[in-house]
Amino acid sequence: MTTQAQILQLLVGLQAENGITIVLISHDLAVIRQACDRVAVMKDGRILELTDAQTLYTTPRHAYSKELLAAVPGLPGPSR
Repeated sequence: MTTQAQILQLLVGLQAENGITIVLISHDLAVIRQACDRVAVMKDGRILELTDAQTLYTTPRHAYSKELLAAVPGLPGPSR
């Protein structure tokens, strides 16, 4: 198991056990999909889209969100 996967597993476990909120900042949309319930898509310091993760990955609203998701190879999602 990679270090990244181990850290994510640890964070998700801590969150579940302790009922805490974790803010995760990443450029890796596959990681975000795996670990987050809510997602804010940002560009130039501004939030362009704030939604639950499922909605972002199935029906992104903002054009920038769609571009980001389309750029991730092998990431399942909506037809864009």
